[in-house]
Amino acid sequence: MTETQEIERPIKDAMLRGWRRRCPSCGSGPMLSGYLKVRESCPVCKEELHHHRADDGPAYVTILIVGHLMAPMLMWAFVKFQPDPWILSTVFTVGCVTLSLYLLPRLKGVFVAIQWAKRMHGFGLPANG
Repeated sequence: MTETQEIERPIKDAMLRGWRRRCPSCGSGPMLSGYLKVRESCPVCKEELHHHRADDGPAYVTILIVGHLMAPMLMWAFVKFQPDPWILSTVFTVGCVTLSLYLLPRLKGVFVAIQWAKRMHGFGLPANG
């Protein structure tokens, strides 16, 4: 292998590690230091993670998924059970918030992992360069 060839980074493995909120490189170190704050580097393998540019991507995808799951369920529940509007709105508000809080950090991990696997935004640079 020449110096210009780079070791392949499997995107599927990286995405699964990101979903588990683990380092996309080693899979054992925690990626996040808080609910959504990405660590500067992995405490286990020392892979730099500060290059990420997830921005609003995880939030948009979270809204897309929650909306596409909950809107049909809302219509189904309304037609099938005809509950009181307060009950319906309360149940679906709690459901939407809970699902959003569950998905958001996992999708952020996936976004960072994709960027790492594709060597985007500085993830492909040598450690000393």
